[in-house]
Order: sequence, then structure tokens, then C-alpha cells
Amino acid sequence: MDIAVIGSNMVDLISYIDDLPKEGETLEAPDFKIGCGGKGANQAVAAAKMGSKVMMVTKVGDDLFADHTIQNLERYGIDTEFTSKVSGTSSGVAPIFVDRDSKNRILIIKGANQHLLPADVDRTADKLNKASLIVLQLEIPLQTIYRAIDFGCEHNIPVILNPAPASKDLNFDYVCKSEFFIPNESELEILTGMPVATEEQIKQAASTLINKGLKNVIVTMGSRGAMWITKEKNETVESQKVTAVDTTGAGDAFIGCFAHFLVKDGDVLQAMKKAAAFAGLSVTKRGTQSSYPTVMELEAFLMSRK
Repeated sequence: MDIAVIGSNMVDLISYIDDLPKEGETLEAPDFKIGCGGKGANQAVAAAKMGSKVMMVTKVGDDLFADHTIQNLERYGIDTEFTSKVSGTSSGVAPIFVDRDSKNRILIIKGANQHLLPADVDRTADKLNKASLIVLQLEIPLQTIYRAIDFGCEHNIPVILNPAPASKDLNFDYVCKSEFFIPNESELEILTGMPVATEEQIKQAASTLINKGLKNVIVTMGSRGAMWITKEKNETVESQKVTAVDTTGAGDAFIGCFAHFLVKDGDVLQAMKKAAAFAGLSVTKRGTQSSYPTVMELEAFLMSRK
């Protein structure tokens, strides 16, 4: 197995809007879609679409969304042995509002994701210890995150931690055990309390995390690309110029694709470049996982930009 994703799944309820209604106001929205999402599941699907063998450790509810979510993961070839149902609980859902400028606003209701516990990590041990990389996010309990990081350390498996949604309760004694820490600009701002309006400010904010003991910080910056900071270096990868239709899930697209190429080739900068292209392609279509390109589409896109 290449990658184990321990994290969330959500059902995306996507409204495409012209304006958000004011208090007491009802507006008509031009379109609506239901899709499969959740940061963990999105990243798993992105890696699987690139060809990685992926295991997903997650929880669904016992509602009408549960089987659909499991079947969707399996459709992409993802191992769902440790994707289980929680009785009497709803699946996670994410109402998403996408405006005319393709910007999104997202609410999450964690549902069954809150029931993914440290013991669930331990139950996967025989298979998890064969992974080449563990990928984590923050839509599940922090204690489960910490146990997964410890498991990675115990078995010499590198960990990617995506601190999304950002939490000031993060224990950096654990966080610093991860190999890669990948926030976006707003998450970096929340975690450091520093401004991130310019690339220099982003560099300064990320450097404070390096000073805390993190090895590698990669900040995804949307249309500005991504920045990689270590004690020794600072590298920026430009984004691909595309016409954005829906930016939902673009950060997850980057992380899943990056994880795939990191495991495959071990070249961080090249993995970032391919991940930036993958994420760029994803925003040219509506939806989340449904917008992620195939290997052939990514290769063709990269060739066209040479």
C-alpha cells in the first residue's frame, strides 16, 4: 500500500449562488449539486486517481448517504476495509456556497467523523504499518490525529498533516513529529496570528512554524501557487493560469496529488509542481472529487504548458 488516509468524509451539498441572502430574505440560486467530499476522502480520491494504492480509515453514519459514500470510495479503487458505520449517527455533511467569482464558503457538520477514535487507528495496525505515507487532516478528533502521528513515528512512516479546518488547540509537540505540514494562507494566519497578505508575510509566518520545530511547511496560496519552507530553503511553485469555475476542494486536490508523487518519486519540488497543475485543472470544473483530472488529463495539461 502506498498511502493511508486517516480522516473525514462528507456529503457536499453545493449551492451555486449570485448573492448570499440577508437576514429574513429568500433568494433563488441558479444551480445545486450533491457530491462526495470531506478533506480526507478528497485527498484519498486525488491520490487514487493518480494511481496510488490508497487505504481510507474513516466513519460514516447509518443514513442514506453512508452506502453511497463507501461505494464512491471503492469506485476509485480505495481500500475501505476500515471505513465503518456508526449507528444512530448522521454522516458528515458540508453545505457549500459557490459565488459568481468561483469563491466558496463552507460549513461542516462532522457527524460520524467525530467517532473516529484512537482505537480505530490501532485496529488498522497490521495493514497501516505497510503504508509508505500517512495523510491526516483536522475534521476528526485531535486525539485520533495524535495517535496516528505517533503510529507513523513508531513505524518510521512519514506523515502529512493538513491543519484544516485550522485549530488553535493543536499541540505542536505532536505536530512537529509530522514530516510535512500543509496549511493554506487563512489557516496559516489563524495558527500564527500573523498577516499573510503578501508572499513575504507568508514566508515570515511559515518560518515561525519552522522555528517551533516543524521540518517542512508547504503553504498553498490559491492562484499564487504554493510555497515550501524549511530551515535551509524557501521555494515557490507558481500556479497554472486557468479560468476558475469552482475552487471547492482545490487544496485537497493539491495534497492528494502531492502525496502520490512524493511516494512515487521522492522529489518534493516536482511533486509540488504536478500538484499545482492538478489543483489548477480541478477548479476548471464544478464539484469536488468529480472535478479531479485523470492521469492522462494531467499529463496532457503539463505537456501543453511546456
